[in-house]
Amino acid sequence: MDEPSLRDIRTRVFIQEQNVPEALEWDDEDAQAQHFLARDPQGNAIGTARLLMHDGLAHIGRMAVLPTWRGQGVGRALLEAVVKAAQACGASNAFLNAQTTAVPFYERAGFAVEGAVFMDAGIPHLRMTRHW
Repeated sequence: MDEPSLRDIRTRVFIQEQNVPEALEWDDEDAQAQHFLARDPQGNAIGTARLLMHDGLAHIGRMAVLPTWRGQGVGRALLEAVVKAAQACGASNAFLNAQTTAVPFYERAGFAVEGAVFMDAGIPHLRMTRHW
């Protein structure tokens, strides 16, 4: 994996744009995660996500697309790649913690809201699951 590109995207989107404290962005789970990186036609990294598998449960997280590439299908393609990887690992569903502003994006991809709003890094989130 191209760790510098992955770190650059997450730093720009989560730490700089969304003001997530740096200490909360980087965790021990990165070492166990399968990472995904979207690139533009010139090979520049423009989006990232990670997949964690715990006891057959697929957890999708750290989805980020650079602002200039949002709304162009990058996030959808990235999410579908992660879902396919979760399916290949034998998971029957996947969950993620979506920022409330991103809920419609994930609903269009077949995820459904579960539970109530909770705060993570000072940002309201909802747990969402997709079964297949």
